[in-house]
Amino acid sequence: MPRFLPEPEFKHDQIARIGVLLVNLGTPDAPTAAAVKPYLAQFLSDPRVVEIPAFVWQPILRGIILNTRPRKSARKYASIWTSEGSPLQTWTAKQASLIKGYLGERLQAPIVINYAMRYGQPAIATRMDELRAAGCDRILVVPLYPQYAASSTASVGDAVFAQMQRYRNQPAMRTVHHFHDDASYITALAQSVRDHWRINGRGDHLLMSFHGLPKRSLDLGDPYHCQCHKTARLVAEALGLAAGQYTLSFQSRFGKAEWLKPYTTATLKKLAKDGVRKLDVMCPGFVADCLETLEEIAIEGKQDFLSAGGEAFRYIPCLNDQPLWINALATMIERELSAWLMPDWQLETAQSAARQSLQRARTAGYQN
Repeated sequence: MPRFLPEPEFKHDQIARIGVLLVNLGTPDAPTAAAVKPYLAQFLSDPRVVEIPAFVWQPILRGIILNTRPRKSARKYASIWTSEGSPLQTWTAKQASLIKGYLGERLQAPIVINYAMRYGQPAIATRMDELRAAGCDRILVVPLYPQYAASSTASVGDAVFAQMQRYRNQPAMRTVHHFHDDASYITALAQSVRDHWRINGRGDHLLMSFHGLPKRSLDLGDPYHCQCHKTARLVAEALGLAAGQYTLSFQSRFGKAEWLKPYTTATLKKLAKDGVRKLDVMCPGFVADCLETLEEIAIEGKQDFLSAGGEAFRYIPCLNDQPLWINALATMIERELSAWLMPDWQLETAQSAARQSLQRARTAGYQN
């Protein structure tokens, strides 16, 4: 394989564009063991996700986990799969489409919006190539993880810059580090709870469940744990909740190592045994519904709570395509792009300059 990819065809009259790439975790192509296996292999082979030396981990992964877990995971995916496919991919694609509409109305700038998945398809490398082929000489990458973790946000950066190493003429790059305390994101979360209360009535307690990480990640310096707590506190403040009216927990524990606590499963059972009868549950660390929210929380979590004595479990959907969230995301993107955006008169000047460049090139005997 050549070190560098071929450069896109140069066109004298093409105005340089700005690319925006939304990135989420990923999903298998189908809810089957055959489709889940390569997805899990890619996910669990990422050294950012499993920080165990490869010579120790890969025999375990290849010899045990990939021969047992795909069938179990496929059943879970099948329970939340829709006629449109994977909920995560469906919502992420809709978010990209809506952002394109929002920014198209707000900005007078040549912008290309797309989305990718860190694991599975559409791949980051493919989308980066597409943006480059579209003439994007500046690319903003937006990992759709509100709270920063090396295993999520940094892993996206790894994939982006690995592809950048294959470009001779590299675009300028920006990446979003986090938005856990962004005011518009907090406003969208709080409003989603209010909308749920308006339709379903208010529960006795609000549980905010975040994706879990090994405790070692906190000890090594990840800000994730603190950022989750800040998100929960800001949402509670926006809703006017006192300390005893909400709880934060961490889900998706894997393996025998200690993970961030309190664990969601244990918390659900404790809340029921402590007398909470009607529980509202949200997942503020996910901006799109997926396996971890729809199956692990809305199905398994509900069973855990009800079996421990709870009477009503109400899951509050992720932000998905809610207008306040799309507006918040568009605002964050616009803020990140501010140094790259040009006023209308500069855009007109650039278009005029591109036409003149093409005319000079044709005079000199070039066609493009």
